Amino acid sequence: MNKPLEGKIALVAGGTRGAGRGIAVELGAAGATVYVTGRTTRESRSEYGRPETIEETAELVTEAGGEGIAVQVDHLEAEQVRALVERIERDHGRLDVLVNDIWGGELLAQWETPLWEHDLAGGLRLLRLAIDTHIITSHYALPLLIKRPGGLVVEMTDGTKEYNDRNYRVSFFYDHAKSAVLRLAFGQAHDLRPYGCAAVALSPGWLRSEMMLELFGVREDNWRDATAREPHFVISESPRYVGRAVAALAADPEVMRWSGESLDSGRLAREYGFTDLDGSQPDCWRYLVEVQDPGKPADVTGYR
Repeated sequence: MNKPLEGKIALVAGGTRGAGRGIAVELGAAGATVYVTGRTTRESRSEYGRPETIEETAELVTEAGGEGIAVQVDHLEAEQVRALVERIERDHGRLDVLVNDIWGGELLAQWETPLWEHDLAGGLRLLRLAIDTHIITSHYALPLLIKRPGGLVVEMTDGTKEYNDRNYRVSFFYDHAKSAVLRLAFGQAHDLRPYGCAAVALSPGWLRSEMMLELFGVREDNWRDATAREPHFVISESPRYVGRAVAALAADPEVMRWSGESLDSGRLAREYGFTDLDGSQPDCWRYLVEVQDPGKPADVTGYR
């Protein structure tokens, strides 16, 4: 089997579920050793109260062909993050890929609520979960990543720079969080460039995460049934799609050409030729601009 990332060490920070899980699994399928971190284990859960665990993700990584290692970490706790990176250095002496996918703010966002009416404590915690966690993790992980040229940092967000610059993202705090992460990638790209390492911002499209499937009352194997309730869900994509985007970036010897850019799964699918699990190439952000946002009927012809 082709394993372009065999021997590579990756850290997927926030890999319990959703995009993080899909990314971890696809890095494993490409042969990488993947550290999967999060707060929810088989013994304890975060405030999410979700059933997915970091151990399950690590097992899926190993089943895919890599090596999955689950480590419980709260990425707001600097000492926990430092201990994690020290463990990676002690065990492997290198870090080739850092994926900052820590989030956890869905339950705190109050959609279509103006700033002055939004719960302040909840909004500020949302920002800490979305931004501070990424900064803390990069602060401790980048000294290990820059030991070798070719390292890659992927800052996961929701929305491309082009889209977020032109559109308000439903809630003041959510809008700020997802746009701020774009700038985190830009700044890290500047700092990493002298070391031959890259940083990018990456957005999936309409993600069929565990929470989204549950919301629509469907499973991955019958997700199209949800289009009866929301026709535009037809453009949605599995978490493995953005996972394949990260794996393609990590295996690209010319990844520096992307450094500092805002990317999305659909664009990278066209560039690298990978597909989603069903063999299609959904191009969500172009679809949103050209079909959904103008209020046109759902039609993915030419978009997947």
